[in-house]
Amino acid sequence: MNYNDNRATIQSVDRAIEILKCFENEDGLGITEISKRLGLHKSTVFGLVNTLASNRLLEKKPGSDKYQLGIELFRLGANVRSGIREIGAPHIRQLVEATGETVNLVIPDGSDVVYIEKKESPHSMRICTSIGQRMPMYCTAVGKTILAFMGGDERDAVIRGMELTPRTENTICSREELAAHLETVRRAGYALDDEELEYGLVCVAVAILNKQSEPVAALSVSGPKQRMSQSKITEVYNELAIHSREISRQIYMHSI
Repeated sequence: MNYNDNRATIQSVDRAIEILKCFENEDGLGITEISKRLGLHKSTVFGLVNTLASNRLLEKKPGSDKYQLGIELFRLGANVRSGIREIGAPHIRQLVEATGETVNLVIPDGSDVVYIEKKESPHSMRICTSIGQRMPMYCTAVGKTILAFMGGDERDAVIRGMELTPRTENTICSREELAAHLETVRRAGYALDDEELEYGLVCVAVAILNKQSEPVAALSVSGPKQRMSQSKITEVYNELAIHSREISRQIYMHSI
């Protein structure tokens, strides 16, 4: 056994988890590549990968010797924070009907957000996000509203660990500017991504708070710049505020 933070862990399970983590930013990896990344013998990696594949946590890429994450991971991942997803689902449908735009529900994970639910606009233009996708907090409306409602020490620690890479010319890439911007977000009650993540995309988001007033999720409405006028942004915020408060209330009742 390995020991980490004084807690006993099983070495083979640790190694299997490290193999899965290798695929976080990779579409496909072979046995040799995984072996080199983790410093493990190829025979060890081969056995672990075969075990993961037999349980559909990994799968062979068609026509290739490389592996990719398996469908079973997606199925299991869909149950993460299922309470929030189940509570949020009817509100997401109502928001799409009310605004005519794409609605997203995310949860925080480190300095990123993970999209756990989404419903597309009835319009033909589609938004780049998808369920299970990760995006950085600093350049997304959902991420910024979560950051804004974090406790000061936690927010500062998250910001210090971020790599602020410009996505567009509107992306905030200064920690000082971001910190000041988040104070504005907190006072306003919502965050706006005005082409900070992607040109042509505007997003409005509000935080979903637990009974300790901590952000546990965020809800957003996204649409193309030409449809997201200032009056539309105000309308969207009013709708988001109503639904986020109700989701927060239901999360509290769900936890009792």
